[in-house]
Amino acid sequence: MTIQSTQARRGIFHGWFVVAAAFAVMFVGFGSAYTFSAFLEPLQRDFGASRGSISLVFSIAGFLYFALGLISGPLADRFGSRPLAVAGMILVAVGLAAASAARSLVEVYLAYGLGVGIGVGCAYVPAIGAVQRWFVRRRGFASGLAVSGIGLGTLTMPPLASLLIASVGWRGAYLALGAITLMLGGGLALLIENDPKDRGLGPDGDSPHEASAVTNAGGASVREAVRSTRFVGLYMSCLVCSFGAFVPFVHLVPYARDHGIAASFAVLLLGMVGAGSTAGRFFLGALADRTGRDRSLIMVLIGMAFAMVIWAVAANVWALAAFAFVYGVFYGGWVAVLPAVVMDYFGGRNVSGIIGVLYTSVAFGTLVGPSAAGFAYDWSHSYALPIMLSAAANIIAALIAIAVLARSGKRTVTVTSAAS
Repeated sequence: MTIQSTQARRGIFHGWFVVAAAFAVMFVGFGSAYTFSAFLEPLQRDFGASRGSISLVFSIAGFLYFALGLISGPLADRFGSRPLAVAGMILVAVGLAAASAARSLVEVYLAYGLGVGIGVGCAYVPAIGAVQRWFVRRRGFASGLAVSGIGLGTLTMPPLASLLIASVGWRGAYLALGAITLMLGGGLALLIENDPKDRGLGPDGDSPHEASAVTNAGGASVREAVRSTRFVGLYMSCLVCSFGAFVPFVHLVPYARDHGIAASFAVLLLGMVGAGSTAGRFFLGALADRTGRDRSLIMVLIGMAFAMVIWAVAANVWALAAFAFVYGVFYGGWVAVLPAVVMDYFGGRNVSGIIGVLYTSVAFGTLVGPSAAGFAYDWSHSYALPIMLSAAANIIAALIAIAVLARSGKRTVTVTSAAS
């Protein structure tokens, strides 16, 4: 075992291959999901539906891919992350292909909402949970690098979807996205491994003797974690934040179109969110390793609220581009820092299960927020109210984090050994 770990350290640490695989899963899974804004107008036109009804397609998918972490996380802790990630990519591909053949809005709900929602739900938490176990010193950076796949997917996939819609229609576009997901996401998901111990390694490529015996092997049980003050604080903060966090991913392109911006430029705004998100995951994830991940969590929540204020007054393409990039930076930081905070507080033994429970809060917010914003628009013909409520939600989320996490100080959850 010692020889194996020494040889591994001479080459590329396998943890980075796990990061690359998680990156690919995020890229095609969330990239395909976040193309939805480009499909909103064609779906609304072809099915004669309201903006709120079409937005509900994304809300169903978003609810499922966050809520199912409650199941996929513990399954990954027990059986490994790879089979769940591969199955998730296959389900996303099937869902997109089925959506391309939908003949009614109900069929879109079933195909896209269930296929993409369940597929991403199977893959996301297991993939990001596996990354946490492979790193300690560079956990924030590694986590940020993995989830930067979401940012680059958001940067790349919506413009690609727009080009596909223009050339082969929305049905052909969904079919093409399904093929990309199956080949790229499904193929690279095979590189995911659950634990460095299986390769005779410790976190960060150290030998098992150099690594702390408690760092990743020990940790709180799911029951211990969810009963702690810190978990309750994280849960409530995420719940409130997520009511507005995903509104731009559905409504930014229609908002821009309502303000006279051409469709080709409007969809690029979603790409700007992706560009900012990628930068935020890289730089804020690494910064959090130095300044403290709980403090960074509070900072990004405040930053998301600030960005929403920019959106509320933006009326031209440049102002909207500034909003999109700034929002993306802080949103990306939120997604990168959150799993690392969970690992810091509760240890690695059940990290996927704990993250899965935590993300049910995001699921409920995602189910309500984007669709509610769409119905608010149908009622008022304006996005002013949902945008300002989204900003307020992020401020409240930051205050919750300050009150609960900061007050917890250095106290930690009582953890038990993996051997116990």
